[in-house]
Amino acid sequence: MSGRPLICAAASVTLFLSPALVTAAAADDTGDPGARELAREAQDHLLHTQSLHMTWTDRAAAAKKGEPASMDLSLDRDGNCVGTVRMGAHGGSIAIVKRGDEVWLKGDSTYWKAELPGSEGAAAAELLKDRYIHGTTHDNALKEWEDVCDLDAFQKKLTPDLSHRKPLKRGDRTTVQGIPVIPLKGEEDGRPVTLYVTADSPHVLVEGTRQGDGTDLTMTFSDYGEPVPSATPSTKESVDVSRLSPLTKVKG
Repeated sequence: MSGRPLICAAASVTLFLSPALVTAAAADDTGDPGARELAREAQDHLLHTQSLHMTWTDRAAAAKKGEPASMDLSLDRDGNCVGTVRMGAHGGSIAIVKRGDEVWLKGDSTYWKAELPGSEGAAAAELLKDRYIHGTTHDNALKEWEDVCDLDAFQKKLTPDLSHRKPLKRGDRTTVQGIPVIPLKGEEDGRPVTLYVTADSPHVLVEGTRQGDGTDLTMTFSDYGEPVPSATPSTKESVDVSRLSPLTKVKG
């Protein structure tokens, strides 16, 4: 085993934090000019905020073993983050805290037993006993969380692909999470995409959905500019990642 249980969630989170839900700002002249302006302003705020709270829920992955089904993450441009990833097929959950280059991961017993084969999962759950694995992004098993927790890295992926411009239509004013919003409807890879942008200025992206053809994804965005919680787990709450290596056969 190469350390997959520690990094598979990170790789999948990176995949789902794609620009698909915001590239509708590149709509062409066949769309609603008002919709394009709202999308561009919302994208501008997303590109330039210093911190953000985001969630995503992939209902299509809920029954898939080894794939994240939902995430809740606060992150900033300095690479700090706090959050939780829940795995599909009742695969448990893993909490993450990252401050600077230090990383803490805490999987519940269900997570370890689902991700590690045979007795390895039970042994890991017994060793950790609801404690965090602690290491740095220099550790092979933890390094892939660096981009996941870096808002700046995420923002660099949000440049619209202007070579495939698509129409964007403005819907009727409604509410999402109790916030007055205007839905902006378009397509991405043939699948319907809806962006919900605040009706009042400043116009920021509150929620985005992508559905169809085996896809049922919802992302939410909030707390623009709010600091990421700075508390980190104590030494008593942590186990050095090197102690897990004999169980998972993590290779350096």
